[in-house]
Amino acid sequence: MTKLLELAKCKKGVFITGTGTDIGKTYVTALLAKYYREQGIDVAYYKAAISGADTIPESDAGYVKKIAGLEQSDESMVSYLFSEAVSPHLAAKINNRPIELDKIVGDYQVVRDSHQFTVVEGSGGIVCPIRYDESKKILLPDIVNALGLSVIIVADAGLGTIHNVVTTAAYIKTLGIEIEGVLLNNYTGDLMQKDNYYMIEELTGLKVIGTVAPNGENIIF
Repeated sequence: MTKLLELAKCKKGVFITGTGTDIGKTYVTALLAKYYREQGIDVAYYKAAISGADTIPESDAGYVKKIAGLEQSDESMVSYLFSEAVSPHLAAKINNRPIELDKIVGDYQVVRDSHQFTVVEGSGGIVCPIRYDESKKILLPDIVNALGLSVIIVADAGLGTIHNVVTTAAYIKTLGIEIEGVLLNNYTGDLMQKDNYYMIEELTGLKVIGTVAPNGENIIF
């Protein structure tokens, strides 16, 4: 049994974060949801806030739904949708639509209670402001804690990933959030990437629980 399948057997959800933007987090999240569905798991997707899309079908949520073949209503997948391609806290300010943690928790619980397992995707890297104004300050880890989830880190397998994974993992650990492991995207298995794989495990104490080849259609274990 893979670590990912074991996770779905004993928990109700997991939070997917990345070492930054544009490292393929949504792509890998879609393959993760697809894997669970193919294993017979009733899997769902949820993301608190999406910016840079006018509709859910053309957003990250729509992409995951299509690739994973999820049978889930669009409205249940996202709590806040903004057209501006900026950080959620700024998009919320532009639209004068403050993001509320209570709504996120409530929306997630509806999805969680309706499915066997929920893959929750974060926005960008773990240090992402979701709301930041005089009234409230909400960062991504606040959502992780409010939902009671552990984390999987998605990282690109290429040059620089050792630093990115080690610093991301170290920050998450300071918050007392459990990390399930690392998924490496764009993994070719060349000499450098094999060393990256090894050094990530050595320096973080975490396991690389899967890899995705460039343009891969499945997670490799």
